Amino acid sequence: MLLIAISVIVAAGCKKKGCTDPTAINFNIEAEKDDNSCKYNTDETSVIVSNNITTNTTWTADKVYVLASRVTVESGVELTIEAGTIIKGQAGSGPNATALLIARGGKLFANGTAEAPIIFTSVADEIMTGQKVSPNLDPNLDGLWGGLIILGNAPISAASDVVQIEGIPPSDANGLYGGSDASDNSGSITYISIRHGGANIGEGNEINGLTLGGVGNGTTISNVEVVGNQDDGIEFFGGTVNVSNALVWNAGDDAIDTDQGWSGTLDNFIVLNPGDECFELDGPEGSASGIHTITNGTTYAGRAQGLVDLDDNSSLVFTNQYFFGLADGQDFDQVPTADGFLNASDFQVTLPAGGVLTDFFKDGSDAFTSEVSEGANTVGANASVFTGWTWAGLSGNLSGI
Repeated sequence: MLLIAISVIVAAGCKKKGCTDPTAINFNIEAEKDDNSCKYNTDETSVIVSNNITTNTTWTADKVYVLASRVTVESGVELTIEAGTIIKGQAGSGPNATALLIARGGKLFANGTAEAPIIFTSVADEIMTGQKVSPNLDPNLDGLWGGLIILGNAPISAASDVVQIEGIPPSDANGLYGGSDASDNSGSITYISIRHGGANIGEGNEINGLTLGGVGNGTTISNVEVVGNQDDGIEFFGGTVNVSNALVWNAGDDAIDTDQGWSGTLDNFIVLNPGDECFELDGPEGSASGIHTITNGTTYAGRAQGLVDLDDNSSLVFTNQYFFGLADGQDFDQVPTADGFLNASDFQVTLPAGGVLTDFFKDGSDAFTSEVSEGANTVGANASVFTGWTWAGLSGNLSGI
């Protein structure tokens, strides 16, 4: 079952009341008139974080950490986040957008558990320690803060070997990523849920839920959920990092986006209801090349504009995929025809009523796709790893997957 957002039309002249102070923990981005309900982090269990982290630091689960700015774990420094910890970002846009940034040479050890995941969310979220589901926000709300950005020293295929990540002003040198160390280690991230992010930095420039720029395969990333992000859910900019057990729900743009010759593997994942493409899989931008692998995935297309967007030079292995919840016009746009490489097999799809198998590809190819009835797929994700700890699983949105 998938949640359906219901729009409410407010009569002209009426202003929606709520907390209009962006520094409050219950700030309501939709409120136009303050109702004096604002709540603030004045108790000893809340920690406001506004400066970069320059010494090894641990955030503990008995406190809620509030990001008041773009907070960077600088090179040579480690941030450890205990299982069950909640991190909330204050509202902000442009250069004032809040985010947690792991600079090249910095490390993040955010290792939650299925019983106690680590949750990144907005100050508008009233969720507290020990809870897994927001008591007041819908899972389609986005843009309330920034997101999690991890940068490394692994190779990228861009205009140069080292470039600035999108969403971070060029004046901040901590936004640089890329290098020559394929085995670079940015830490370990397990059982985290990133919610309501994607704050706007500028025209067409938002922060992804999880941004991975030049991250090396010495980094561990598994069991990640991204919910309600205004831009992409997870975006890879080059690098060699591997990601397993990922779920992206209600991304405003693309669910999974790959760029600049990413050379890792995405294994066992679920995509639910993205706003643009389910996958945007771009080719290299420089002279270097890279082939990545995307395998064992289940995708509910929902409102998506398209299923898979490829470049002529995209290079990937794409296997064991099941697509359902399709509408007319959603398709796999092409097979790479220039310098790209596509090794695809074991695709299954439940087409919309009246659809035919060749509708799945713009070029009419169906060589590696079979049509199935609802619930009869034999490929795709193992959803059981997500049911007990993700917001999507706990709210019943993985039923039947």
